[in-house]
Amino acid sequence: MLKSEVRVPSIVSITSLNKSYRDTQVLFDINLEIYNGEFLTLLGPSGCGKTTLLRILGGFEEIDTGEITLDGRSIAHIPPHKRSTNTVFQSYALFPHMNVFDNVAFGLKMKSLSKADINTQVVEMLRVVKLEAFAKKYPKELSGGQQQRVAIARAVVNKPTLLLLDESLSALDFKLRKAMQVELKELQRQLGITFVFVTHDQEEALSMSDRIVVMNHGKIEQIGTPKEVYENPKNLFVADFIGQINKFSATMLSQTATHLELELLGKTLTLKKPQPRVYASTLTVVVRPEDFRVERRLDDVPFKHYIQGTLHQMIYKGVTIDLIIEVEGARMVHVSEFYNEDSDALTYKEGETLYLYWLEGWEVLLES
Repeated sequence: MLKSEVRVPSIVSITSLNKSYRDTQVLFDINLEIYNGEFLTLLGPSGCGKTTLLRILGGFEEIDTGEITLDGRSIAHIPPHKRSTNTVFQSYALFPHMNVFDNVAFGLKMKSLSKADINTQVVEMLRVVKLEAFAKKYPKELSGGQQQRVAIARAVVNKPTLLLLDESLSALDFKLRKAMQVELKELQRQLGITFVFVTHDQEEALSMSDRIVVMNHGKIEQIGTPKEVYENPKNLFVADFIGQINKFSATMLSQTATHLELELLGKTLTLKKPQPRVYASTLTVVVRPEDFRVERRLDDVPFKHYIQGTLHQMIYKGVTIDLIIEVEGARMVHVSEFYNEDSDALTYKEGETLYLYWLEGWEVLLES
C-alpha cells in the first residue's frame, strides 16, 4: 500500500511559501506535506522552481513569506548546518584531496566523534553503498556512479532526517543512470530516510518515486503517485509533460448524468463521464500512444469510437513498434504497440489504411 494511503506522518510541512529574486517571483503559494520515509520527487521543466524549493529546504535560500517545519520545528530561518538535512549536489562536490574514506568521514569528524566511532560508521556506510574496496581511492580514480555513491554515503552517514538530491543522476550516461536509479531507490528503502529528489526527467520520476510533485512556473500543478499523475493528470500541462500524449479538440454535443456525446475529427463519439458533473462545451480528449489499439479491418473494431488513418511511418524499437498515423486534417497520431512474435505490426505498410480505437475509459478528458 502506498504511504499516502496509510496516513504516514508528515515530517515536513510547507505552508503558503513565496519566494522572489529581486522583482521576479519564482515560487507562488507553495503548500506541501512530505511524509516520513518516502521518496518524493520535484519534477518540472527548467525554470519551474523545483531547485529553488529544494535549496529552501536545505537552508541555502531564504523565503519571503510562509512557513516550513521539520519534525514540527520551524526551520524557515535556520542555517543549513543547524538543520537535520543534507544535500547531494549535481556536481557531487567531493573533496579531491581526500580519499573515499575521509570524504565520508568528514561530517563525523566535524561532530568530534571518536576515531573508533567514525571508523565503525564509515565502514558500515561504505558497505551499504558497496564501496568497501574503494576506501583508499581518490575521487578522480572513480567512475561517475561511484562518485555519486560516495556523495550519498557522505550525506547519509550523519543520519539526516531529510536527504535532498539536486539532479544528482544527470551527469551519468544513459546505461549507468538507469542502473543508479534502481540502486538509489533500493538505498533509500534500506536507510529509511526521507529523500527529496529534483529532476526534469519524467521517466526517472515515474520509476523512482513514491509521490511526484509536478511544478510549472513556480506553482504546484499536481501532487500524486506516479500512477495518479500519469493516468489521471489534473490538467493539460501535467498530461503533456508526463510522457507522450495524443490530444484531440472535441466539441460537446450533449451530456447525460453518465455519458458525453462529443464531436471529434468529424465523428460523433459517446464516452462515459469520468466524474458525475457538468462538463464544459469544449474538451480536450487525451489518449496515450500505448492506449491505442490498431486494426486493419473496420469489422474488427469492437467500439464505435475509432479513428481512421493512413500509416505514415513505422519505427522499430525492439520492445515496441511506434506507428505514426496520419488522420483527418493531416495531423499525426502516435501509437505504440508492444512487439511480440504474433504481432502483425511489422507487416504494416506505409500508406496502408488503419483503424485506431482505445478501450472505453482509457481516455482522459480535460477542459480546454
